[in-house]
Amino acid sequence: LLFLSCIFQMDTTQESYLDLFPLDAIVYLTPDSENVLEDIDPDKVYVLGGLVDESIHKKLTLQRAQEQSLQTARLPIREYMVKTFNTKNYHSETLAINQVFDVLSTYYETQSWPAALKAGVSSGKGYVLPDAVK
Repeated sequence: LLFLSCIFQMDTTQESYLDLFPLDAIVYLTPDSENVLEDIDPDKVYVLGGLVDESIHKKLTLQRAQEQSLQTARLPIREYMVKTFNTKNYHSETLAINQVFDVLSTYYETQSWPAALKAGVSSGKGYVLPDAVK
């Protein structure tokens, strides 16, 4: 797993984030969370829960976070974006780790969720900003 501390400090390690940080400082990002990430707290460590798999395993990252008694949050895609018509009727809030990183780093720089989501959520996910709907 990749974890971000104060957004720009990125580390990889074989150690568990559970051994490196206090539980109350960890926020596990998962698209299945009920909690919306409203702002980035520089005192928190954000874990980007990811799977290297072609299929999407619903609620697996949420279940993992809950088993570890961690706070969870999801990106505010539903709050700032709208579903767009596409021929596959496909809409997904599940993003690749690099897309989540792009969203978080853009938000940290701009303090704008629309700008951040535009930077990281491709139209292929079936979501666009409201001003992009024609």
